[in-house]
Amino acid sequence: MGFSPAGAFLGYLFDLIAGDPRRGHPVAAFGRAAAAAERVLWRDDRAAGAVHTAVCAGGAALGAAALSRTAARRRPGGADVALTAATTWTVLGGTSLAREARLIGAALEAGDVEAARRRLPHLCGRDPQSLDADGIARAVVESVAENTSDAVVGALVWAALGGVPGMAAFRAVNTLDAMVGHKSARHRRFGWSAARLDDVLGWPGARLTALLAVLAGPDPRTAARVWQQDAHRHPSPNAGPVEAAFAGALGVRLGGTLSYRGRVEHRPVLHADGRTATPADIEAAVRLSRKVGALALTVALAAGAARSAGRRHGIR
Repeated sequence: MGFSPAGAFLGYLFDLIAGDPRRGHPVAAFGRAAAAAERVLWRDDRAAGAVHTAVCAGGAALGAAALSRTAARRRPGGADVALTAATTWTVLGGTSLAREARLIGAALEAGDVEAARRRLPHLCGRDPQSLDADGIARAVVESVAENTSDAVVGALVWAALGGVPGMAAFRAVNTLDAMVGHKSARHRRFGWSAARLDDVLGWPGARLTALLAVLAGPDPRTAARVWQQDAHRHPSPNAGPVEAAFAGALGVRLGGTLSYRGRVEHRPVLHADGRTATPADIEAAVRLSRKVGALALTVALAAGAARSAGRRHGIR
């Protein structure tokens, strides 16, 4: 499987200390390669999109599997640890997520709404110009919740389930979804397979994120209730549980009308009896995200160690 619990811990620690690499990020390189493949393969139909997804995500997974096999042949295992650490650092984005959210929060706390609007596209695809301070705060809290699943917990889940190839495949599909999975005229059909595969791979991480948000948040009872009552109302099968659990845990109202890449959406309200999100809630959301990430690491390390022990004893 190509998974070292020690390597995963080191990769998480690297992300905690340094965040994403400033230059030469492998995910950015993958994005450029995927864009080049899109220029060659694009057709306005689902079959072409499926080929694009298979080529890009399959290539990333196969390349990672080949590296894992090479590392496994090295002794005394240092290469396996190093590869897992490097891959974990590459696919995680918890520190960069927290940094961007806090920069926007700091601008709002200082009363500089224009600076917060300029910064918001670094975090999410919302159209910021029509948003006031509370609207920006709501967008940031929702983005922190969703990206805790996509950029942290989901990656750790697939580290435990599929090792280095699992992490690479998860991040590749998640990146493709961000690139072509939205409902633009160009990508409505071409991006369908990437969006659906992202839903499938994101399913376990989203549920674990919601569960850990309930356990780690300041109001577990309300978080569990809002998750149960409102998650299914969200148009995304994975963002719904996560955002609902965060809304209940933090006591805020999420969802409602938003503008996304020039398209207005009217999403159901999550935790309708909660209060309006304010700039102060951004820091609370970041703290909850960090707690959830640490708990997810513990779960992934325990699962990975159990699987490694099982293989050593001949248990599949």
